[in-house]
Amino acid sequence: MTDPTIVPMIEYEQADAAVRAVYDDIMHTRGTDWINNFWKVLANDPKLLKRTWESLKEVMAPGALDPLVKEMIYIAVSATNNCDYCSWSHTASARAKGMTDPQLMELLAVVGMANETNRLANG
Repeated sequence: MTDPTIVPMIEYEQADAAVRAVYDDIMHTRGTDWINNFWKVLANDPKLLKRTWESLKEVMAPGALDPLVKEMIYIAVSATNNCDYCSWSHTASARAKGMTDPQLMELLAVVGMANETNRLANG
């Protein structure tokens, strides 16, 4: 049995104009034709949806760190926080930006070692 969601997911067809505008920007920016469940849940609060999307776009944009490095950092934090959804999402995004399987394996080895030694230092 699947657990019901705490709040409904707002599908594109059900969304008001403000939510559709954010959905359209997400799809355009990411080069996809669908909206994942994270955004559909946030759409219950259109201001939160827009603020979160705008912040994410700003932080993940090219800057002193290139977008692939930023995605890899996101993967590391997501793995450490045990967020499967974020790990999958940002791994897909990093792969789309050119991350190879050997890079992912090395990244995860670094994450694992950092977690191990951090526990030793703080335990």
